[in-house]
Amino acid sequence: MEKHKCQKYKKISLWFPGIFEFKGGIQVYSAFLLEALQNLYPQVDYNIFLKQDTRCPPKSFFKANTQFYFAGTWSLPLRTIVFAAQILGYGIQQNPNLIISSHLNFSVAAYLLKRLFGIPYWVVVHGIEVWNLENSNLQSALHHADRILAVSQHTRDRLLQEQNLDPDKVVVLPNTFNADDFQIAPKPDNLLKRYGLKPEQPIILTVARLSQLEQYKGYDKILAALPQIRQAIPNIHYVLVGKGDDQPRIEQLISKYKLQDCVTLTGFVSDEELSSHYHLCDIFAMPSKAEGFGIVYLEALACGKPTLGGNQDGAKDALCQGELGALVDPDDIEAIAQTIIQILQSTYSNPLIYQPEALRENVIKQFGFEQFQKTLGNYLEQDFISTSSQRKLINHV
Repeated sequence: MEKHKCQKYKKISLWFPGIFEFKGGIQVYSAFLLEALQNLYPQVDYNIFLKQDTRCPPKSFFKANTQFYFAGTWSLPLRTIVFAAQILGYGIQQNPNLIISSHLNFSVAAYLLKRLFGIPYWVVVHGIEVWNLENSNLQSALHHADRILAVSQHTRDRLLQEQNLDPDKVVVLPNTFNADDFQIAPKPDNLLKRYGLKPEQPIILTVARLSQLEQYKGYDKILAALPQIRQAIPNIHYVLVGKGDDQPRIEQLISKYKLQDCVTLTGFVSDEELSSHYHLCDIFAMPSKAEGFGIVYLEALACGKPTLGGNQDGAKDALCQGELGALVDPDDIEAIAQTIIQILQSTYSNPLIYQPEALRENVIKQFGFEQFQKTLGNYLEQDFISTSSQRKLINHV
């Protein structure tokens, strides 16, 4: 790995919700951020504070100069207090060169440390947590951050539109993924057998957390579109991967639309089996409308699958404004149905979606880990060489 020439960092403090015990989008982003930093600056001392995690997995490997602090061992009522005490106490005692928080809620503590000790800090912003932001403390923390990393151009644009921020310090560092885990492969026989499907049967796939708080992901829109899709493609089948407290509503919709024979709810799927489920489908579809980015789009594209997303959120970034897939109005059931039908009948206007190898090559080029690390390194270097007093990182050691 290329090491960046700037070696002024001695101590970096990273504040994450977690990276080990729950693998949501923020957690995955945080883990890649840590890996990229350690590749770029292997001699730096890293102190990682994890709010929800309780321990490091036994087989985890990190550099010797990496120290983890876990707040997840505390009960929920005390966890926030303990985590705040940990990050503030470390900041006061150790005075790191840089703080990076991968969740906006932690940034208020970073702002306090900056006011007291001049410690610079960066904040990662993902999506709905910064859209329509009205909390004055969080607004102040954003305004005084030295750098804001937005996971998509959509999130950056919306943040600048809604908050009076310096556009020069709000930059895009898109989500990334491990391309080696997602390859092009035939439909797996074991899953076809498990779900009672035939190899030639057209299959729509969505991978999402089935949460009442995340109904914006649009899996219910796919269900609403299925009766129309079935008229054109009678043997269509929809596989919905995920679990959560929204499942009872989904089951009611399946009954309402009489889809019991053409929908499979898989429940939880392990990381080891996830790529096989992408291989199972003929189209990946998640017409969301409040997704900050959507790593699942990258995973599907890396498996060479035609991919559909909504045209009102970060899916636009993941699908490169429609160059790598189909973008539809997430509230237009007719458009969703017709676009899926066109893709499955090989009549969709974008020929690239029928070229698996080209899809994989393009998504890796745009969003692979190597590009993620390179972009992050450039931002770190820019802050060091900047002559602007507002953006210059000061060596406190």
